Amino acid sequence: MGQRSTRSGTRRARTGVAAALATATLAAGALAACDSSSESDGRRPPGASARPSPSPSPTPVWDRSPDSLAAVGDSITRGFDACMVLSDCPEVSWATGTDTGVNSLAMRLLGASGVKERSWNLARSGADAADLPEQMARAAAHDPELVTVMIGANDACADTVGRMTPVEEFRASLEAAMDRLRNDAPKAQVYVASVPDLKRLWSEGRGDALGSRIWELGICATMLGDAQDVGVRAQQRRDTVQQRVVAYNEVLKDVCAKDDRCRYDGGAVFDYRFSGAQLSRWDWFHPGRDGQQRLAEIAHRNVTAAQVP
Repeated sequence: MGQRSTRSGTRRARTGVAAALATATLAAGALAACDSSSESDGRRPPGASARPSPSPSPTPVWDRSPDSLAAVGDSITRGFDACMVLSDCPEVSWATGTDTGVNSLAMRLLGASGVKERSWNLARSGADAADLPEQMARAAAHDPELVTVMIGANDACADTVGRMTPVEEFRASLEAAMDRLRNDAPKAQVYVASVPDLKRLWSEGRGDALGSRIWELGICATMLGDAQDVGVRAQQRRDTVQQRVVAYNEVLKDVCAKDDRCRYDGGAVFDYRFSGAQLSRWDWFHPGRDGQQRLAEIAHRNVTAAQVP
């Protein structure tokens, strides 16, 4: 700034050395004034380090209002035995159902018209974790903003304890499913529901004479078979199944935690105290309409929460 003032004074006053010296003196004084006031007027003095400017807030990875939804999993997500015996009833599905009484997750996020246009129920009754990679590939083909996952009950509900899905196989299937989704739909978010507390279902249903007789047809034999037997061996069998469910939930939590766009429900479904009022009147195992509504409430709360459960 001082040099520009000096050259300007020289051009305007070509009357001699005295005028030039006077101009230079004034310029030097002005420069000194600039230096002394640089901190107060916000300009950085020469040689001083710049103060770091605040970084912009990062864009949140998790979108709490996704605009499309695909559901994968097993009979619970298909609404099996919720409307009629031995039949899927996807209209009451907690994830993608259109029943206003259930008010599914898709209904809450997308609205009635959005459910029909931008949600897909790709779950299958009888599915276990080994079926998940293929279901994920089908889900990714729709390029959804959110994928819901509920799997694991059939892995524990085998004919015998020895035929339950090993924990490491369960993990491998889940990891493969996530890999398929990330390859085909890398920005899709994933909501993972925990496996329900099967032992609590046994405890709730065993007191109903009709329900316990229905279980004898082969529904979740590892937990519900011989429902009235409370002997040591029967209790050990149920405890083993319960431990396997807990292990599955740990896998769901662990695999999900490794993905920035995945949310585990924090064990909310496992912890929910389903009563007879929430269970199917035909099998006392699958959620009825009321139970589907509870699942939808849990999912919506977790998907729209500001923080991970």
